[in-house]
Amino acid sequence: MAQDPQPLVNAEGESLTVDQALENLRQTADTGLRYYAAWWLGRFRVATPEAIAGLVLALEDEGDRAPDGGYPLRRNAARALGKLGDRTVVPALIQCLDCNDYYVRESAAQALESLGDPQAIPALRSLLAGGVAAAVAVPDKPHLVQPYNAVLEALGTLGATDAIDEISSFLEHEVAQVQNAATRALYQLTGEAAYCDRLVQRLQEPNLQLRRSAMMDLGAIGYLPAAQPIAATLAENSLKLIALQGVLESHLRQTGFPKAGLTDDARQVLALMDELL
Repeated sequence: MAQDPQPLVNAEGESLTVDQALENLRQTADTGLRYYAAWWLGRFRVATPEAIAGLVLALEDEGDRAPDGGYPLRRNAARALGKLGDRTVVPALIQCLDCNDYYVRESAAQALESLGDPQAIPALRSLLAGGVAAAVAVPDKPHLVQPYNAVLEALGTLGATDAIDEISSFLEHEVAQVQNAATRALYQLTGEAAYCDRLVQRLQEPNLQLRRSAMMDLGAIGYLPAAQPIAATLAENSLKLIALQGVLESHLRQTGFPKAGLTDDARQVLALMDELL
């Protein structure tokens, strides 16, 4: 006799089966259940054809609307699809870059970065149209006209070398986090350490948010010389550990671990992590 699917439990102890999550995503009466189902499918990496099809359909949802007119379910569906590793959804996510909801566009850009498909580059570059002069704040909103951080980071990860000139202009943007995102992307696209050195200098900023931003960027790009400065940054140990883990994982990939074994540099990063625990 066939057994019921094994429930998967989230951090709050709530459990669903895959079938229950899919059913919740398909129904339209309870937007909260649909929103949670989309998150759940991404959180537990449920990459079945049914899950992917349901999440792609949710990218066009009109029923779940926020007070500001945004689309919460679409945002969660985009985030989930970015975690599932199926590049067949890239065209659907590219369409989301035209959504009038800033946070849908941001989630789609982040998902496209995660999926790593260069076909998304032209659509992402289009969001940089007008350059720094157009990258202004939306009146009465806590964000700029486009999710520039997510777009710049995605272009760096996707290897958009043709966009280097466009990205470079954002080094002069008035928002420091946007500068950081451009700096991170330019290091990925050029390999020039001077860009990372700019981020290392940001670790000394008096503003905690800027220190956090620079630290996470350095971890994301795995800049090994930043390990000691990250460990010494005035910020939460939990975030420093995440950044150092990124540095370590990048170094291990580059050195062929486990075949090549631990290098002295890897041991030093591990020692820094141990001190923070």
